Amino acid sequence: MTGTQPPILVTGAAGFIGFHVAKRLLDRGDQVIGLDNINDYYDVRLKQARLAQLTPHERFSFVKLDLANRQGMRDLFADTPIRRVVHLAAQAGVRYSLINPHAYTESNIEGFMNILEGCRHSQVEHLVYASSSSVYGGNTHMPFSVHDNVDHPVSLYAASKKANELMAHCYAHLYHLPCTGLRFFTVYGPWGRPDMALFIFTKAILEGQPIEVFNHGKMKRDFTYVDDIVEGVIRTLDHPATATANPAWSGEKPDPGTSSAPARIYNIGNHQPVELLHFIEVLEQSLGKKAEKKLMPLQPGDVPATYADIDDLTNDVGFKPTTSVEVGIPRFVKWYREFYRL
Repeated sequence: MTGTQPPILVTGAAGFIGFHVAKRLLDRGDQVIGLDNINDYYDVRLKQARLAQLTPHERFSFVKLDLANRQGMRDLFADTPIRRVVHLAAQAGVRYSLINPHAYTESNIEGFMNILEGCRHSQVEHLVYASSSSVYGGNTHMPFSVHDNVDHPVSLYAASKKANELMAHCYAHLYHLPCTGLRFFTVYGPWGRPDMALFIFTKAILEGQPIEVFNHGKMKRDFTYVDDIVEGVIRTLDHPATATANPAWSGEKPDPGTSSAPARIYNIGNHQPVELLHFIEVLEQSLGKKAEKKLMPLQPGDVPATYADIDDLTNDVGFKPTTSVEVGIPRFVKWYREFYRL
């Protein structure tokens, strides 16, 4: 890749995963347009600090814009040649969707429609977008497979991500827009989000505050280190869905994981679920300090376990995550102490 090609648009560039993806693309020589609305869902200073890592790059330009701004998004695509799109901007968080549901329809539905329309009219060569393991909802068959039906979401956040997958498939079918959706499984690592468990636990333990441990610590999560997520994003970005359309797809026995249209879905997870109590033990070791645990029941919208089947990702793009929590958590703690000067 060279900087002479049209740029790649990364939405959510001031966010956790978007920042890491934009940085990796810049490091390999791509031109990147970063888009973000810098909302105050969590500490804006952290978002600005991430952006400050990107702005010195001469091949990076930043656009402050809300996805739901239809005219602004239309102008962005009309005024700028965009080669590919990595769409990572969204209203995140399962529990917040119980409090402020309209934030999810505005950003995750209306915003995604504006992305699809921009890609369609600009003839973007590949759209890669973030979905979520949350779409598996009420499923209990493990590991979660993209070939399983996912029609039973248990949060509005999950429903909005499932809607994104359906909308992308429509545009792939109608307009031959190559679309790849990535179901992320509990991403963690340096520059992470303050509303995520690792960040919350680390802050509380260092301050001597108790931590709330839901489902009495028996939750299992397929914790996936951010560098593995980024590698998966970029490998799929370089592997447009046109190459993986399934000509054998049949409406008689429809496979949810493939399509005759240029649309694919992949899980990106570590493929090794970790019990929450073990996750906390590794964090305690990294911090050199014990946590005071307040055991709580399972929260509305949460699921007791996640576990990714990543066979399709491995077979199609030759990648599978490998970073264990024993490696990833100390890296987060190191970053946290340096960033907050603790």
